[in-house]
Amino acid sequence: MISSDELKKQAALAALEKVEDGMKLGLGSGSTANHFIRGLGARVRDGLSVVGVPSSERTATLARAEGIPLSTLEDLPRLDLTIDGADELDSRLRLIKGGGGALLREKIVAAASGQMIVIADGSKLVETLGAFPLPVEVNHFGIGATTAAIADAALRLEMPVTLTRRLAAHGSAFVTDGGNAIIDASFGRIRDPEALSLALAAIPGVVEHGLFIGLASAAVIARPEGISWLVA
Repeated sequence: MISSDELKKQAALAALEKVEDGMKLGLGSGSTANHFIRGLGARVRDGLSVVGVPSSERTATLARAEGIPLSTLEDLPRLDLTIDGADELDSRLRLIKGGGGALLREKIVAAASGQMIVIADGSKLVETLGAFPLPVEVNHFGIGATTAAIADAALRLEMPVTLTRRLAAHGSAFVTDGGNAIIDASFGRIRDPEALSLALAAIPGVVEHGLFIGLASAAVIARPEGISWLVA
């Protein structure tokens, strides 16, 4: 039986084949992206010349340990390719991301890239998004009003929702790398991701949300029977 972690690694290494010498790369966050970063580090030590822009502090730490040269979007505002994982994706390459809390920086990096390749094991590919709670990054100021506005938006879209303030492992409120809070919105099924995306983006206290729509150009899906590609 192939483990989920091994499948993640297989997807990451398949995407690594798309990396070319001289590329400016967006480096995703999370367990699947970590496999890609370790594989990229091995290629860099073998002579591959690339520059990476990390999407989280944890990613930056791992990339430095792997010897990958790093930069920022201030110095490299246009990237060639981002490789990142997803908490869920559908056949149209619409994603839910942010389970690790890095969704804002992940989305900024992905949007700055000419291409985004998603790497995932087969369990992440779903018919309808929403079984995984949608992370919504919000400003601390007015968080009660923002949470109520999210609930109101769901009501207008006729979507049941449960909203939960994310906590860190030690029980205190979770804080993102950007200093914001996360509200996890459990919808069950998101039948119209585009409408929900627009509704959430219109709420002043919402900094960003974990629906990634129109950003991924391809996905590598690893299952026990082999690797498959989805292309936009």
